[in-house]
Amino acid sequence: APKTREVLHGRAEVRQVYRITGVGLVAGCYILDGKVYRNDLLRIVRDGIIIGDDKMISLKRFKDDQKEVAAGYECGIGLERFNDIKEGDIFECFVMEEIKQ
Repeated sequence: APKTREVLHGRAEVRQVYRITGVGLVAGCYILDGKVYRNDLLRIVRDGIIIGDDKMISLKRFKDDQKEVAAGYECGIGLERFNDIKEGDIFECFVMEEIKQ
């Protein structure tokens, strides 16, 4: 199997959680550092403890789909499976990259 490593893109803080009919939960986030990309994997951290991993399925700013959102901006992030989002959670956004040898 090829070796992979994790490349951290950015971190986002959940400021508010929205329940949208037909979509599910959407986390209203503020990007703390780096950039967040639409197809990133996420690690959900609450009080310094990792509570789950998931995949981002949507990234929006003001109802518009975005490919990326940079630090200092707010956005809405939709997750694939994880539904236990609370205000104050931190999303660590990353991608798995193959190591060339």
